[in-house]
Amino acid sequence: MEPPQDTSENPNDVLSDDDSSPENTNPDDQEIPSTTLDPPISDTQDESSDPVPDEQPQNTNSNPAEPGPPARKRRRRKRFFTELIANPSFSKNRRPRISGLAREMDTEALIAISVGFPVDSLTEEEIEANVVSRIGGQEQANYIVVRNHILARWRSNVSVWLTREHALESIRAEHKNLVNAAYNFLLEHGYINFGLAPAVKEAKLKSFDGVERANVVIVGAGLSGLVAARQLVSMGFKVVILEGRTRPGGRVKTRKMKGDGVVAAADLGGSVLTGINGNPLGVLARQMGLPLHKVRDICPLYLPDGKAVDADVDSRIEVSFNKLLDRVCKLRHSMIEEVKSVDVPLGTALEAFRSVYKVAEDSQESMLLNWHLANLEYANASLMANLSMAYWDQDDPYEMGGDHCFIPGGNERFVRALAEDLPIFYGRTVQSIRYGIDGVRVYAGGQEFCGDMALCTVPLGVLKKGLIEFVPELPQRKKDAIQRLGFGLLNKVAMLFPYNFWGGEIDTFGHLTEDPSMRGEFFLFYSYSSVSGGPLLVALVAGDAAIKFELMSPVESVKRVLNILRGIFHPKGIVVPDPVQAVCTRWGKDRFTYGSYSHVAIGSSGDDYDILAESVGDGRVFFAGEATNKQYPATMHGAFLSGMREAANMLRVARRRSLVLSDKVNNDLEKCDTLDKLFENPDLTFGSFSALFDPHSNDVGSHALIRVKFHGDKLTSSHLCLYGLITKKQAIQLSEMNGDGNRMNSLYRDFGVKLVGGKGLSNVAELLISRIKAAKPT
Repeated sequence: MEPPQDTSENPNDVLSDDDSSPENTNPDDQEIPSTTLDPPISDTQDESSDPVPDEQPQNTNSNPAEPGPPARKRRRRKRFFTELIANPSFSKNRRPRISGLAREMDTEALIAISVGFPVDSLTEEEIEANVVSRIGGQEQANYIVVRNHILARWRSNVSVWLTREHALESIRAEHKNLVNAAYNFLLEHGYINFGLAPAVKEAKLKSFDGVERANVVIVGAGLSGLVAARQLVSMGFKVVILEGRTRPGGRVKTRKMKGDGVVAAADLGGSVLTGINGNPLGVLARQMGLPLHKVRDICPLYLPDGKAVDADVDSRIEVSFNKLLDRVCKLRHSMIEEVKSVDVPLGTALEAFRSVYKVAEDSQESMLLNWHLANLEYANASLMANLSMAYWDQDDPYEMGGDHCFIPGGNERFVRALAEDLPIFYGRTVQSIRYGIDGVRVYAGGQEFCGDMALCTVPLGVLKKGLIEFVPELPQRKKDAIQRLGFGLLNKVAMLFPYNFWGGEIDTFGHLTEDPSMRGEFFLFYSYSSVSGGPLLVALVAGDAAIKFELMSPVESVKRVLNILRGIFHPKGIVVPDPVQAVCTRWGKDRFTYGSYSHVAIGSSGDDYDILAESVGDGRVFFAGEATNKQYPATMHGAFLSGMREAANMLRVARRRSLVLSDKVNNDLEKCDTLDKLFENPDLTFGSFSALFDPHSNDVGSHALIRVKFHGDKLTSSHLCLYGLITKKQAIQLSEMNGDGNRMNSLYRDFGVKLVGGKGLSNVAELLISRIKAAKPT
């Protein structure tokens, strides 16, 4: 490393000259006996998945199909267009200003962009972490260069644990403080040193700084819960995971299908990695040595009679469909500017424009337009009638770049590796989460699990059903956000055939229907032959059809799929055999999800994702999962990143409590004296109880500090005082009860409060004491 130089004026000089540029990387089941079909047909409810074979998949293509209709490229993006509403400067910040920068820094900046960092500003998390002494200016510019360099250096070799010393090697010595700030931030927020490489896994099962921290109860062993658990363990937390199912993974479920000498791994839940650049699941694939299969962007469509859709008509309707969306985009701009509270269904707006501009008026055009609408309903797991016209695509600006990919062997390979060595209790359905100033108690399966914090990762569908009791109740703004956000449905029929009859040239093909209300029924087929290990087809059911699908028997569902396939391939002279095994999902009836993934419903917005992500109880209960991720909802990587986010949040709270505890040790005697003086004139006295109210609020929901005085011959002093934080309303309710025994039972059972000594009071209680002290001279 070169000796220190004056680099204060040029962020390009933060790196030492001998720096070598990093490698540029790509930024529930019940068997149902068949009555008319020989192969077993399954209806997925809640059963453990079979282990998925780890052997490399093979192409089975004994009878390839003849060339189909002309190839049509279709965007396999989650959304169809990008429009910036809430943050018009976002687009500017996402584009790198690369003129004049060295090639290495260009690459590093692009890698940082791919994982969600803005080009020339800090994220909210970085600002909150105080990574620089002042926002803006040269220090911030230098920090960004250092942060990007460390991030890119690890991304160039994700199989190693990047140490602080390694991070310092190629940075000039005078920037050591920036290296420390950037390294700590990236490590604690899960941007580096995460995943499943042996070196990383080994390090993740021990504290990276040797400090032992709080106990955490995690509810749910889905992606977000597993990722958070691994991260928290590496931060020194003690973790336990409660999972209602008998398997990990949640909505990521891979089913081993087999019969007649063929085997395949079918993803019945999350399946496609939607954009690989910056995607943490792409990092896991690299660490595990899993090849990525790009989903080829060619999707031929077939009419109900099996004939190929006319290429010219197909192209024209696709262009018209996107123009309709653009017109809706312009309409909502003016509506939001003029009347901010107005929202209408996206489907209503599209239909109005379709009628005005006379789009898709003949039969084939109408079916094509409905296919595109079904594809949109698939992307959002919702009916068009439920989607917010104003904000349905609010996450578009953050979309991961790069190819959409399949993982050979299924995504449960990630899940099994993430769950390894973690303390997971299966079959523990959580009924209640109680939290207070002294911690949390989680009740599941007749057992009580206690901790300092809890992380709730259950799907939005479970929260909407109110199946978990929170004591105290969740804040009203969070309950409102839960109800406003949408949680929809997507179902699948996975079919394993004795051989691949559809050919290996494509990964998707579509089918049109004449009935608009059933446009989402088996409208799209995914071919998994190249990645599943066998000749596997998966038919998707979206929109209204996905709801009706759950009322249909699995046998009838498979028969309908086969009729469609035979209508397409028999005219070509290609025989469609019966499947050797078929599985139908029922995510809407799954008691651990009640749906598939979230969307922005009418009257909702992206802000509701942020509200759902907020912790409650002064940092006692945290929330993760795809429905808490405004930038990446409805995705596996969104769930993954939310787990990382909450682990960082819990670390921050734990450190804050540790500092507060240190301060308290020096002030205990003074505090006890203060409390004794304050309770000489309480606002309310009943039995052995006394209460002090917040002098700044008359609201019955405001905080109140209660004291319970215990007398006894065996006490070292004449009495013992314990304290608790409740609401003014609860204090009044206690005063209206008969007997201290009933009051104590209600305090613990109904209010979820445990009394503590003066040393154990929370930050909220400390603030209340300060207010009372200021208003009541002692």
